[in-house]
Amino acid sequence: MHLKISHTTEYHYDEPVQYALQRLRLTPLTQVGQTVLGWETLVDGAAIEVNYDDHFGNRVHLVSIDGDRETIHITASGEVHTEDRAGVFGPHQSYVPLWLFARETPLTKAGKLIRELAKSAEGDTALARMHALMETIHEAVTYKPGETHAETTAEDALESGQGVCQDHAHILIAAARSLDLPARYISGYLMMEGHPEQTASHAWAEVHLNGLGWVGFDAANKICPDDRYVRIASGLCYRDAAPISGLIHGEAKETLKVSVTVEQQQQSQNQSQARGQSQNQSQ
Repeated sequence: MHLKISHTTEYHYDEPVQYALQRLRLTPLTQVGQTVLGWETLVDGAAIEVNYDDHFGNRVHLVSIDGDRETIHITASGEVHTEDRAGVFGPHQSYVPLWLFARETPLTKAGKLIRELAKSAEGDTALARMHALMETIHEAVTYKPGETHAETTAEDALESGQGVCQDHAHILIAAARSLDLPARYISGYLMMEGHPEQTASHAWAEVHLNGLGWVGFDAANKICPDDRYVRIASGLCYRDAAPISGLIHGEAKETLKVSVTVEQQQQSQNQSQARGQSQNQSQ
């Protein structure tokens, strides 16, 4: 699938900000299941100081504000070709050792509710148990924006029974780790049929399973990621993969506005003809 993506973030401050430092994790990389055809990140109101890949392999832009600013405008956009791998990302290949993804974080610490949830997942294999767990979380936590925030823990979200994709991902990660399965948080984009315009990026979990490697589970939508998904960043939890994070010097109050558009690009006539010829040759 050929996806066109635009992600705009606007920060407004009630008084001029003299200094701020932000990390942008907004750049997809060509990797298993996706090929980046073109990507650009533009920042108005701040300066991009340096680009680097962090220890999880995420592409990061370090942005700074030095001087009085009341508005920052960040736009990340481009095109990505994706394929449907039924959620299977494959073997672990990273500078970060696999065992690190079994470690709890403050946001993914398994409490009594999550441990009970994990134990209730039935199945003859680890894969079957993760599918069951994904479906259980989907039913247990209603998608409802505004009820949780960036620092809501997995246990608190499960107890409240309401949350967003970040919460679904954290709960599944915490439950998988309680079963001694390495798990990680993925941030990215999702093309939603009939809803190209969205108010946030997306998030899901990946669990490492023997014989398959990393496998994605999107409990918010009760599906393993397919060709409608684009991976941006990964980590132990949201804090490692947040699209934008940083600090501001001063006491200015911040207002945030996010706009995301993910839509499918139609194939060109030549591409369609080439695919048709390939199909005829295979028959």
